[in-house]
Amino acid sequence: MSIESQPRSVSQTEQYEKCAWRFYLQRVERVVPRPAAWSHHGTSFHSAAEAFELSGRTMTAGEAVDLFSDRYSALVNKSLDKEPNTDLWLSAHGSGGEDIERRFNVGQEQTRRYVEWAAENPVETYVTPEGKPGLELYFMVELGGVKVRGYIDQLVRDADGSVRPRDWKTGTTKSRFQLETYGIAVRKLHGVEVNQADWYLAKNGNLSRPIKLEQVAEEDVAARYVAMDAGVKAGDFPANPGFLCRFCDVSHACSFK
Repeated sequence: MSIESQPRSVSQTEQYEKCAWRFYLQRVERVVPRPAAWSHHGTSFHSAAEAFELSGRTMTAGEAVDLFSDRYSALVNKSLDKEPNTDLWLSAHGSGGEDIERRFNVGQEQTRRYVEWAAENPVETYVTPEGKPGLELYFMVELGGVKVRGYIDQLVRDADGSVRPRDWKTGTTKSRFQLETYGIAVRKLHGVEVNQADWYLAKNGNLSRPIKLEQVAEEDVAARYVAMDAGVKAGDFPANPGFLCRFCDVSHACSFK
């Protein structure tokens, strides 16, 4: 499927908005991205948190940490096979090799803390009418005539019966646009009330303040997808060089950095 006809996503749209040229290099030219331990860290924490929640929160902290460790090691080793020189890995803290080790230890502690936090904060995970638990829940909706898809980390049933989208974050970047998209998608697909959303912040080991979603207009969220979709189809990919270049995984193929 060509990039022009693909469904859109939060990550695609935000990447295009920040630097459309990066979008072009990665998603049209298919430039092989430089590896980054932060990506494997996030993926592995999500895998452990999802498995823990799917177990009905019966999985022990040790079992969850082991799952994180195995997943992280497998992902890192796969990337090392493709790029064994860790000096070429992206890193926000020290060398690539140092970051790999640091994030292994940080991720283990964050996973352990999540299990401990969960023991003190019981929740009811929403279950769809089809009987599917709201964990890594796939959705596909149409917003402004554009197909939008994604995965929601968790849907929680609040005390008032409404459903709350929750995103698990191991980094510092939070996207209100992401939560707004999730809220609209859940309403459209499942016909439930969605009043707020939040993030679980693994760095802090607790929840963010809730984001109110009652007043979010579907047309406002849709407008960003419509603009991005139109730009891609028009072949409009302006570069936006600056601070974010240091975190760009395709900067090695960019003439604008």
